Amino acid sequence: MMASDRAPRHKKVCVVGAGMSGLAAAREFRREGHAVTVMEQRGDVGGQWLYDPRTDADDPLGAAAPVKVHSSVYASVRLMSPRECMGFSDFQFVPRPGAGRDARRYPGRREVYCYLKDFFAAFGLGDAVRLNTRVLRVAMAPPPPRDDASCGGAGDVKWLVRSVRVEPDGGEPAAVEEVFDAVVVASGNYSQPRLPSIEGMATWPRRQLHSHSYRTPEPFRGEVVVVVGCGESGLDIATELCGVAKEVQLVAKSTEDAAAPPPALSKMLAKHDGIRLRPPVDKLTEDGTVAFVDGSGVAADTVIYCTGYRYSFPFLDTAGAVAVDAGGGRVGPLYEHTFPPALSTSLSFVGVPMRIFAPWFFEAQARWVALVLAGKAALPPEAEMMRAVEEDYRARELAGVPAHLAHAIPALDRMEVFEFVYRHTDLPRMESWKLELFVAGIMNSMHDRETFRDIDDDSESVREGLQMWRRVAGAQYEAALAAAVSSSSGDHVHVHAVADADAAEMLEPPSCQVSTLN
Repeated sequence: MMASDRAPRHKKVCVVGAGMSGLAAAREFRREGHAVTVMEQRGDVGGQWLYDPRTDADDPLGAAAPVKVHSSVYASVRLMSPRECMGFSDFQFVPRPGAGRDARRYPGRREVYCYLKDFFAAFGLGDAVRLNTRVLRVAMAPPPPRDDASCGGAGDVKWLVRSVRVEPDGGEPAAVEEVFDAVVVASGNYSQPRLPSIEGMATWPRRQLHSHSYRTPEPFRGEVVVVVGCGESGLDIATELCGVAKEVQLVAKSTEDAAAPPPALSKMLAKHDGIRLRPPVDKLTEDGTVAFVDGSGVAADTVIYCTGYRYSFPFLDTAGAVAVDAGGGRVGPLYEHTFPPALSTSLSFVGVPMRIFAPWFFEAQARWVALVLAGKAALPPEAEMMRAVEEDYRARELAGVPAHLAHAIPALDRMEVFEFVYRHTDLPRMESWKLELFVAGIMNSMHDRETFRDIDDDSESVREGLQMWRRVAGAQYEAALAAAVSSSSGDHVHVHAVADADAAEMLEPPSCQVSTLN
């Protein structure tokens, strides 16, 4: 990170999305004195963690873009990472008392939502977020006259943002257009399904859906269900369905994986007689049969594709400077997965990276962008950034990293998640006991993915770290909320009234222990 000798600059910034990454961006931009407006199409903040029981009934596969229902979270989701490793650097994800709160180390979805609501309240972001506001188009504004002294390079590009108010009755008023100095895309990457190409999908007469449209197991009671994909969502949904479905046919990634599954999957299959592991699907036939590549088949009622998600920014028009590849797995070119070289610093992305500690990593991304916009940090020249992007592409290709993991930060170097944060920000380093806790969770999940969240085998160093963490981080959390109450008590009370109103729904026990998205 390079410091600038120039006086700090304050920008007018539009952030698209008020989920985890969008809220991180809003807070960091305000800290640097930028005027920030967050546009969120839904009626509350939280992004994916704002659970929506609705599904895209007319498009359960999510083939159209953009999808109508943003959230892909199903009712029984639980985190895959311990809460102690999540959280903002100065607002840790500590357990809190109260109706409907979930104090477990690996809490359910509603606890994450409540945490984000607390963050939203504690840092006074209410007046920065426009709810029920859908962004229709983000494009470069017409350039100023040539004799305008402010006319310069890509950093001087202005952005025209067209948005519309989402009305409860379905009506939409006229669109509004505003000009911003910079735009930050923080709309998430777990909404638009990535679908396989299987012969017969277009004509198969029975029910097909993507996990994006799965919420609870009850609609599949008594059915023969084929679950395509053995990622986290596929395993979660298959496990949950085996309690209600007649049969669950779980489709492996390859014939080899079907013949010799990893130990954790073998153990799961041994515990659930109702789940049968199958090789990849060959085709779907018009009589309702799902045919597998080994020549076997099953007459199925439903096929659920747990095949991940693709990046999609249908509102973004950069005249080709930034694009999503054909497979939907790579946004590019992006320097350090954040800045498009040709349009930095006025356009950036927060939340694209995968397999990171969230929201800690998003906080670092947002902090870096805020510093760059303020002139307190400098980016390399465009050509140098492009070389770095191309080197990353080549390294991933040589390492055999799948295309859909183009933004999985640790795919090349496990330490890059941490090095990114330390390279671009002054955020405190993650404590060693947290890393030990995280690694222990991974090891336990490899042994038994259904019980690892509730295993209590902490080492002495982890227990000591936890004791300090609960005391210091807990006091910090409460102090931040108390400060918010004193400055704006009415808004704060309203925020928690929303959470308390849903307490009964939050207390419903999940039918099985499940994890985060693909």
